[in-house]
Amino acid sequence: MKRILIVIITLFALEANAQDFYDATNNQFPVLKESGAKHFSELALHCIQTEFPNKLGHVITDSSQVKRPVELHPAFYGCFDWHSSVHGHWMLVKILKEFPNISNSEIIRSTISKTITKENIQAEINYLNGDLHNSFERTYGWAWMFQLQNELNTWDDNLGKELAVNLKPLTSLLRDRMIDYLPKLTYPIRTGVHPNTAFALSFAYDYAVEIGDQDFKKVIVARSIDYYATDTNYPAYLEPNGTDFFSPSLLEAELMIRILSKQEYKRWFDSFMPKIPENLLEPAIVSDRTDLSLVHLDGLNISRAWCMLGIANTMDDDNPKKQILLNATNKHLNDALQSVASGNYAGEHWLASFAVYALTRK
Repeated sequence: MKRILIVIITLFALEANAQDFYDATNNQFPVLKESGAKHFSELALHCIQTEFPNKLGHVITDSSQVKRPVELHPAFYGCFDWHSSVHGHWMLVKILKEFPNISNSEIIRSTISKTITKENIQAEINYLNGDLHNSFERTYGWAWMFQLQNELNTWDDNLGKELAVNLKPLTSLLRDRMIDYLPKLTYPIRTGVHPNTAFALSFAYDYAVEIGDQDFKKVIVARSIDYYATDTNYPAYLEPNGTDFFSPSLLEAELMIRILSKQEYKRWFDSFMPKIPENLLEPAIVSDRTDLSLVHLDGLNISRAWCMLGIANTMDDDNPKKQILLNATNKHLNDALQSVASGNYAGEHWLASFAVYALTRK
């Protein structure tokens, strides 16, 4: 398997440094360059149409369910796993919105118009309604679906409007499932990988606000307060674990920006993280980018960057923590972005989405 991963898309490898992808002139708001967008879009265009290798999170209840990924998930069969396909689609839409005249725009439009069809989305819904599939992709894949729907909803484009309508029944199903699930989740999941609760709450909150869904928003706010409002002296010095692509402490802190008022947040963060530990400020070391788990640490460096940037921008300019966080943001981006183009499918099937999210946040 490792040998396959190494050679699968070496044609997409690019020797570049991070400045080829983004402009950090104003380090409070790093900006994605069109050259970076073009490269990242090519990675996603390749992976969302690549069926194998594939890691199915598939519970088989009888022999009739032994099927190819494209049969089980006609919309989101590529990119090694379902959630990576979802956020690969999100990234392509985001790039079209940021750079409507990008040179491969017609290829992007044609590709996503063939995957996000009414028929394909209904097939995805049918799968999710199958026996023992209720928790499929809970909650990481759900979160990225909310993000994809948001991007389509806010795209002033005929294709965007069509795809938003096609996707909405699936997103609505996941919204209902999350409303049902959160009250049952007694304790938040504080992992540095897919099930992290703070990450899902952040994207769910953004979706609820964008569509004006007050019922969904109330559930998200209430559970966020229940889970995190009393956290103090968070043991962030223990991070990271060896296969993290999220920082549990920074994700939580970034979520609470949405939940608390500015003054409440200042008090909460000062209590939550009185001092920012050095281990959060230095990029994690990735020893093997062909390893599907170890390469997660590149994603950690990118997600840390977007969290630290968000936290820094809540602070007054005279707060010494602000400049510390901004400096660390750029250090993490510089370290990680040049690795997105490593030529190894282990990272390239998903890292570009993280990069685009970090570089297009407002």
